[in-house]
Amino acid sequence: MLLRLTYRLLLILIAPVFLIGLYKPKPNKPKFGKRWKEHFGLTPAIQKPFENPIWVHAVSVGEVVAITPLIKALKQQTPSLNIILTTTTSTGANEVEKLRNLVEHRYMPLDFTFAVKSFIKRMQPRALFIMETELWPNTLYCCQRKNIPVTVINARLSERSAARYKKFPFIFNLLLRNIDFVLAQTQQDAKRFIKLGLSAQQTQVTGSIKFDIKVTPTQLDEAKKLRTALGNTRPVWIAASTHKGEDEQIIAAHQQVLTSIPEALLIIVPRHPERFSSVQELITKNKLSVISRSSQHNITEQTQVYLGDTMGEMMILLGSADVCFIAGSLIGDKVGGHNLLEAAALKKPILNGPSYFNFKEITEQLIALGACTVCHDSREIANAVKYLFANVQVQNEQGEQALAFVEKNQGALLKTSKAMSNLIQNNKLND
Repeated sequence: MLLRLTYRLLLILIAPVFLIGLYKPKPNKPKFGKRWKEHFGLTPAIQKPFENPIWVHAVSVGEVVAITPLIKALKQQTPSLNIILTTTTSTGANEVEKLRNLVEHRYMPLDFTFAVKSFIKRMQPRALFIMETELWPNTLYCCQRKNIPVTVINARLSERSAARYKKFPFIFNLLLRNIDFVLAQTQQDAKRFIKLGLSAQQTQVTGSIKFDIKVTPTQLDEAKKLRTALGNTRPVWIAASTHKGEDEQIIAAHQQVLTSIPEALLIIVPRHPERFSSVQELITKNKLSVISRSSQHNITEQTQVYLGDTMGEMMILLGSADVCFIAGSLIGDKVGGHNLLEAAALKKPILNGPSYFNFKEITEQLIALGACTVCHDSREIANAVKYLFANVQVQNEQGEQALAFVEKNQGALLKTSKAMSNLIQNNKLND
């Protein structure tokens, strides 16, 4: 009780900072409009008959994209299944629009008890499934009080996070006592949850659903069209999902590439839409010729940088490049890397920065296969890009290894959807 009270006080103190960041207007960021009230539990009732829904939470764009195939698989298995999909961010809500015929979208209530209770009362969910590690103590507590089983799906727990929880076990215990099941990505993830107090019977290794990537014919066709527009004969590399502090290093690397290969083209894709304009200004400031995707201007031989400033087109942009650098991995311990599997599924050689603790197992396996190269700074990135441009056979070999790795590890989607169906039907997981 004292622990929960302490948490409530801390939540009150940090809430204003969180809300300012959430609601602050930013370029290219969708507005919440009148729907901001949903964060406080004022959730609109669902108009059509919608009984006994399951509640699935995916915090933002990346999680929505990852969970989309799972939502489709569940609806295919049980067409009558009603699903409420919550996101915290407006960009996540934008992505859910693509699933509007399969789910009802609502914003996730903030972790105040009154807001969560109001949401549960209005929606009446029969089970909560949380994507990865978006765990909030009051939400979990309120669900358990209402006998709503809570399952963490596609769960991962890095060594770094496990060590932190071990130092402060009372924090993890506040969460653990209200979690019913964990569907872990790897055996290592499951073991870490068990070491922290979850029973073996409460865990199941289902793999990462991110391996079950389906590169659609439409995506391949659009990538081919884009590559034609960029120039089929010129070498192209992409820096995907860059964060503040990385763009300078990527631009510096490209400037070094241009000294040896003046016809080379860089595609740069900032992680957050509110940074599109500032990144374009940075490129111009560094005296590089840039064209943004949203402008729809023709790319010429003089274009040196192509700015990916649209949403939901990462597979197309990755597919149009020869070499892929996955960002979020150059700024120390701030981010911990991003998902390499989209590039791998597109059969691309992969470059990555040295900070990848969020995708440690996947990255290390790709490194061991020779499909991923770690670069520590702009000089190493430039050298790796130039080497791959000069050795097309190596490009192809690394791409083949990357794709084989993805295909070998697929199957998590089926395992996870079956486990979820068992829980929904029987309130327990069957092996």
